[in-house]
Amino acid sequence: MTPRERVEARLLSRAARLSPTTRRRLGERPIVVEGQTLDPATQTMLQIQRLAREPLIETLDLAGGRASLRRGSLLTAGRPTPVGAVRDLRIDGATGPLPARHYRPPGDADGRPLLVFFHGGGYATGDLDTHDAPCRVLCAHAGVHVLAVDYRLAPEHPFPAGHEDTLAAWRWAVAHAGELGADPKRLAVGGDSAGGNFSATLALATARNGERAPDVQLLLYPGIDFVEERPSRQTFGKEFFLTAPLIEWFLGHYLDGVEHDPRDPRLSPIHAEDLSGLAPAIVVTAGFDPLRDEGEAYAAALAAAGVPVIQRRHASLIHGFINLLGVGTASREALVETAGTLRGLLEAPPRRGRRRAPRKAAVGA
Repeated sequence: MTPRERVEARLLSRAARLSPTTRRRLGERPIVVEGQTLDPATQTMLQIQRLAREPLIETLDLAGGRASLRRGSLLTAGRPTPVGAVRDLRIDGATGPLPARHYRPPGDADGRPLLVFFHGGGYATGDLDTHDAPCRVLCAHAGVHVLAVDYRLAPEHPFPAGHEDTLAAWRWAVAHAGELGADPKRLAVGGDSAGGNFSATLALATARNGERAPDVQLLLYPGIDFVEERPSRQTFGKEFFLTAPLIEWFLGHYLDGVEHDPRDPRLSPIHAEDLSGLAPAIVVTAGFDPLRDEGEAYAAALAAAGVPVIQRRHASLIHGFINLLGVGTASREALVETAGTLRGLLEAPPRRGRRRAPRKAAVGA
């Protein structure tokens, strides 16, 4: 960060720690929707952003949008969590090398599990640096190696390029886990938002292709359905960072000029014909998130298919909260809790659900 950005980050952090009395004196009142109260620190951050009158991402061109999201992520990341070691490397993608970053957990890291992590950013933004802070938290508090992957972005590389890159990256991780110092027998996939979508579609694709599939899938407020707009899209689509226009901005880039079926499981895993036999899932949602309902619907669909699921809603938080670790304490606490859940599953993963037998066609069909 620049010196100015460091000052801005410190000021934002201090503002987010204002006492309830000071907040009332400044005219700030709790925001309550559907019985959920927005985290006060997050509310203050959103108010500061409105007062600053910085242009919304969806009003910018592609370069401007990417720069805005990157800058915002760095301002709200907080102090970096110490880990054992960090190194950048390049791994195999679908069409060429991809940048990646390996986080080694503190202490005796040899033989620890590996989490392959895909960042969010609406398929068109985000990189290794925007998600450095959450990857460090997951590494340290779950006690796992983390391999963060910088897949190709849209619109330069629209659907299904990102999906293909994440599959290629997963195959590289399966083949090289031991070289990273990780346990090849305990592998997880995870990501937030668009990265959660890629993690879900990867878990589905590897299981159906008969490949080495993840032992756990970590889905942080995932985008999971390109077909149906559930009520949370309307309720929280105006003023809680991920607005309806911003969703359209992201998807417009991802699907730019591409013929596609919105029910394609590579886009909408919730519409796959069969979800049985998939890896145990941790599905984390945020109360003030337009994507909340589809993430929870996917958790329910997985459970109905016999997949072990742990579903947790952080009712006071917004979409993108893992990038707000320097804003108050609630977002960091939520991610640390998630890391603990991941640690527990990878220490003693539950058996994946049985694959359902294919349905027999009716006579005369």
